[in-house]
Amino acid sequence: MENENKKFYITTPIYYPSGKFHIGTAYCEVLTNAIKRYKQARGYDTFMLTGLDEHGQKIQTVAEKRGMSPQMHVDDMASAAKKLWELMDINYDKFIRTTDDYHCKAVQKIVQKFIDNGDIYKGKYEDWYCMPCENYFTETQLVDGKCPDCGREVKKMSEDAYFFNMKKYEPWIKEFYAKNPEFIVPESRKNEIFKNFIEPGLEDLCISRNTFDWGIPLPNDPEHVLYVWLDALTNYITALGYEGDDDSLFNKYWPADLHVVGKEIIRFHGIYWPIFLHALGLELPKQIYAHSWIVMKDGKMSKSVGNVIYPETLIERYGLDATKYYLLRMMGFAQDSMFTPEDFVERFNSDLANDLGNLLNRTIGMMNKYYGGVIPTDISTRTEFDDSLESYTNEQISKVEEALDTYHISNGLAEIWAIIARTNKYIDETAPWALAKSENEADKEKLKSVMFHLAENLRKVALMIIPFMPATSKKMLTQLGIDSDNTAWELVHSDKEIKEGTKVIAQGEPLFVRLDKEEEIEYIKNSMKK
Repeated sequence: MENENKKFYITTPIYYPSGKFHIGTAYCEVLTNAIKRYKQARGYDTFMLTGLDEHGQKIQTVAEKRGMSPQMHVDDMASAAKKLWELMDINYDKFIRTTDDYHCKAVQKIVQKFIDNGDIYKGKYEDWYCMPCENYFTETQLVDGKCPDCGREVKKMSEDAYFFNMKKYEPWIKEFYAKNPEFIVPESRKNEIFKNFIEPGLEDLCISRNTFDWGIPLPNDPEHVLYVWLDALTNYITALGYEGDDDSLFNKYWPADLHVVGKEIIRFHGIYWPIFLHALGLELPKQIYAHSWIVMKDGKMSKSVGNVIYPETLIERYGLDATKYYLLRMMGFAQDSMFTPEDFVERFNSDLANDLGNLLNRTIGMMNKYYGGVIPTDISTRTEFDDSLESYTNEQISKVEEALDTYHISNGLAEIWAIIARTNKYIDETAPWALAKSENEADKEKLKSVMFHLAENLRKVALMIIPFMPATSKKMLTQLGIDSDNTAWELVHSDKEIKEGTKVIAQGEPLFVRLDKEEEIEYIKNSMKK
């Protein structure tokens, strides 16, 4: 198979387990897993890493409020995260926790390397500190006196700390970006960190704290614990066994092919992470994709505002595939996208129930009515619309692949749904009900061609949605009587995969049942307030 010897290592950020995950976090996980599944379908040996960033002062504070030890809190959150990813059918290959013993030991070895290399020094830190982001900012980096990343209040803090000498690597990182302009996508994210952090001159990075103890102790000074970002970012290599007992996964999969992160943490991944790797003498990841945010009508999701939507709410009522489709379809490549109950219900009804579901249902019904359920394959006469349908479908498949290869997932789904729309139009153009009533022998032969083309396009659509909607794909192939285990992506390029005698299901079941618009909008709105 093409690409069978190629590897593809993809990562999510490791999420901060301070509270229940909403659909913003779920989107990042679904997006990353969809890319992994697509690469798998294209014949790649894939490895997906996800996990939790479990250290830091905020975790210690949250645990205290819950009346728990920090370890009890993160154990509880890790269990909840794994349960959610199981519910969402996320087939990750490894789940890392920064409290894992192997990670802590490897991080201490990495820090010691930096110390030995002269990259870390002790000093005093006095600047503006954002507790939620666990990050210091200079006066000039604040926006209206608040955190430039999250917009929350900051406070002046001073403490002894260890620093990583970022200034030392400023010339290198500028040269690196000059040679690798597509290292960060979309380009606007790279431009932001250049304008705000690289061009004004890099500040040395505070990497330790001594005002709390929930963290990895520095190997040279156990009174200090590592500040979150050096601990967190290195997970991408420690998870593969770097500086551990078995580095076979590291040797096989590093460098990462793609880090998927939210746009709010691109500075850490786009500046500090490359510098850390360069200082260790390691290859850099091939690309970082900083995705946008899901926002609400009244701004960012917030429990206090009462506008938070959780993935379980949508999955339990509307199904996993519908939820995944919506999250992936609504989110553009570079712009924030707004979640509204109205839009969710509209997309469910139009895209899923009407366009896709109705196309399959009509085809199954006509196949049973005209041919006793057997898909005709002995085509002797074509209709005048067959060439244009085939040509359009093949062009669209190329567009789908181009979009997915560059991680424009929403665009890729849009191109697939364009095939669905064109196939629905093909039914109207060919009017199979009229061909079936005709006494003309040529018309009866044309009917065979119509039914074959409908089945073929549905088969191709089913294969293309596997990375996004695997259960729906399987249902489609089962209803069409097609082997649902033979799902290699390359089969979308073939027009002769339906075997002679293939029989569709006797009575097709709707893939998606149309929703009552007002009732479901009200349900989603109420669930957001709970």
